Amino acid sequence: MKTKAVRLYGKEDLRLDEFDLPEMKEDEILAHIISDSVCMSTYKAMEQGSDHKRVPNDIDKNPVIVGHEFCGEIVAVGSKWQHKFKPGQKFSIQPAMNYKGSLDAPGYSYRYIGGSATYVIIPNEVMETNCLLEYNNDAFFYGSVAEPMSCIVGTYHAMYHTKNGSYVHNMGIVEGGNMAILAGVGPMGIGAIDYAIHCDRKPGLLVVTDIDEARLQRAASIYTVEEAAKNGVKLVYINTNATPDAENYIMSLTDHKGFDDVMVFAPVRPVVEMADRLLGKDGCLNFFAGPANSEFKAEFNFYNVHYASTHVVGTSGGNTADMIESIEMMNKGLLNTASMITHIGGLNSVVNTVMNLPKIPGGKKLIYTNIDLPLTAIADFEKLGETDALFKNLNEICKRHNMLWNAEAEKYLLANAKAI
Repeated sequence: MKTKAVRLYGKEDLRLDEFDLPEMKEDEILAHIISDSVCMSTYKAMEQGSDHKRVPNDIDKNPVIVGHEFCGEIVAVGSKWQHKFKPGQKFSIQPAMNYKGSLDAPGYSYRYIGGSATYVIIPNEVMETNCLLEYNNDAFFYGSVAEPMSCIVGTYHAMYHTKNGSYVHNMGIVEGGNMAILAGVGPMGIGAIDYAIHCDRKPGLLVVTDIDEARLQRAASIYTVEEAAKNGVKLVYINTNATPDAENYIMSLTDHKGFDDVMVFAPVRPVVEMADRLLGKDGCLNFFAGPANSEFKAEFNFYNVHYASTHVVGTSGGNTADMIESIEMMNKGLLNTASMITHIGGLNSVVNTVMNLPKIPGGKKLIYTNIDLPLTAIADFEKLGETDALFKNLNEICKRHNMLWNAEAEKYLLANAKAI
């Protein structure tokens, strides 16, 4: 079977190719990809090529398909897995398989599986590690953003706290405690706000900071102070550039006791160092933001480490349990991960999107792999709709959903967009 896919051949060398997939083996699954959201990790893999820890050394001869946040439908199932999977079944994937200790993952390491493709062959190890997950939502895009959402879920579960006189680490945030999300209104920060408000272990105070007023206002319009209060969370948005003596003001919200949990969503030294200063006794700092610079450093107060038990963890992804939790919460309507998405595009837009990802403003870039569509901001639908019926209708649909991407818009797009 022929497939179209975006493949990595070397540093800054991405190409949209059409080629034949090999015949499916008895321990493999043939699948049709529908949606794939673009991750900054894919940009890093493109930039680093084989220097990336997950990318093979021979991609110049055996290029790999990129994209790891994908959702689709099963086309055919090899005999080994027919007891568990069947054609027509929707699926999502947890790419962090940890198969026999290997870092290999779909979207980084494989020739025939990755999200930026029309058809793929799912190898045996994905099923062996229980990383091929049944998915039952009507909209495919929720299955794509379930992967980045699982990374956020994992961040919450990785936080930990101690108890005087004990060596036991209590995992998770402090329930009813003080929590801050710094640089927190990008796509992943938005997801972290959503989870904090709607999970079963909530903070009492949630402070969200950023320096981009437009993004802060968008976040505040989606996850309102009133909605948070209904869920028992006092939510405060703060523009640290526009607030005099912002750090002192933030601390005053805790009566200067400091924060139990602080998450950092941008690899910016002053942000990391402020996070350290905001920590209260036994405070946990999670450095979620992945720096591209291997020499990235920031100062940390080790006096407080010794006398106040402050500590730091770093997370970059979730596990299968986190992915399942994400999907279940979305299916129950507890999470609205559409808020993470700001752009829509077709497979033809992937190369340019990945190559320029840090320069493109907004949140998640969602790709529908079977259509031809330039990467387009949802905010631009109205203007484009003046001359294009497709965007006019998409804009009208999104208006009915608080200008967020949604299942109705996806269904319309897939039925009316030009095929790739």
